Amino acid sequence: MKFAIVVYGAPYSSEGCLSALRFAEAVIAEGHELVRVFFYHDGVYAANLLISPPQDEPDIGSMWQNFAGEHDLDLVACIASCLRRGIVDETEAARHDKPSANLRPGFTISGLGQLIDATNNADRVVTFGY
Repeated sequence: MKFAIVVYGAPYSSEGCLSALRFAEAVIAEGHELVRVFFYHDGVYAANLLISPPQDEPDIGSMWQNFAGEHDLDLVACIASCLRRGIVDETEAARHDKPSANLRPGFTISGLGQLIDATNNADRVVTFGY
């Protein structure tokens, strides 16, 4: 079965982001396919390279980054949500005259078309957050 995941919840103010990661791990462990993980609204904070949680808390963004790297997964952060929350890649930083980028490696910034594509190519879409 093919799954797409949409993450709405911020990593440290919602259980949604970590629950989505645990679900993604279970999907892969059971031999299913994960088409894409789309981070939307406050979920894009997982893609912020500059978030540094205390040592006694998990670094959820890094956990997503490592998981995606191990399984060659597509982590997409919504461009509109990112821009509203100060998260930019090199291209967006240059386009908006920002001094630097802060998108975590392993994530890409793209539009809602990527979410539509994921829903069209998945058998199930599971959302986490709200």
